[in-house]
Amino acid sequence: MTSGKKKRMSMLDSLAGAGATPSAPPVSTQMMSSNRALRSARDAVDSHHVWELDPATIADDRMADRLDPADVLDLRDAIEANGQTVPILVRRDPGQSDRYLLVYGRRRLEAIRGSDKVEKVRALVANLDDDAALRAQISENMARRDLSFIEKALFAQELVKSGFGTQSQVAEVLTVTKSAISMALAVVDMVGTDLARTIGPAHGIGRPKWEALGKAIEETRADRTRLIRIAEKAQDNAAVAMVVEESGPFEDPSVLAFDAVAATVGKAEAKKPKPEPPARASGFTLKLAGRRGGSVKRTPRGVSISLESGAFADWVEAEAQDLIEELHARWLQRSED
Repeated sequence: MTSGKKKRMSMLDSLAGAGATPSAPPVSTQMMSSNRALRSARDAVDSHHVWELDPATIADDRMADRLDPADVLDLRDAIEANGQTVPILVRRDPGQSDRYLLVYGRRRLEAIRGSDKVEKVRALVANLDDDAALRAQISENMARRDLSFIEKALFAQELVKSGFGTQSQVAEVLTVTKSAISMALAVVDMVGTDLARTIGPAHGIGRPKWEALGKAIEETRADRTRLIRIAEKAQDNAAVAMVVEESGPFEDPSVLAFDAVAATVGKAEAKKPKPEPPARASGFTLKLAGRRGGSVKRTPRGVSISLESGAFADWVEAEAQDLIEELHARWLQRSED
């Protein structure tokens, strides 16, 4: 950094720190909010500093992108032992100048919120609007390699439902093809959002298995509420096993939940009776006095008799009930004989 730039940054630091503690960005006064130049100065200071903020001043109203955001105990222990090495990213709340909105870093924020030893969270403050903040969240998430197929699929669904954009636009932001987004959304629809979230991330379970589960659920018309209870029970059993057993390795509870649901649907599919093959259609021509007078046709739905239009057809129509009863009586007599 040149000496001139260092001097300008020093002046900005002095401006931003006037009347505020060094541990947090200064609260904008009415004069500052009305002065574009001072707001620019504030933004420049924000972008060059890692601030220590009270976690209570940070709101997290973003759409969920992970299925297990509460899994932060190990991260909390690491931060308590070694400190927070990577800052989170926040932006100023447009409605409250002394509060912030989380852009990314949910697990770090939750870890510090649950800590009795660490009181402040280290954060970068960015000048972002809603759209830019969402794109930053997406970019940070996609940079991670640990998001499972179903987590990405549910995140794509949330983006589309929230009005972020069309499937093509979501595909562009997530750096995948539109067909990949379409298939992911179709899988979520078949499985059901609530059931997918109950099962959890299920790392290692890719699209083919999720798609097969979804198709089986639809074909067997499985009760998704019951499947949710089965997934919850599998999760609970896995948690108990981790407490009772002294050593691992332990299987991923979400994978166990997926397997339990798939096994249940598989049993229902095996018990489902196979439909009988449809009867082949057949028929023949009716002759009256040596000439064609109509036809008889047999279909899977029954037998139909048609007569050529004429006086005889008119008479049969008038006498149809009596004729059918007579034929039925003859059939019964034949059965008794």
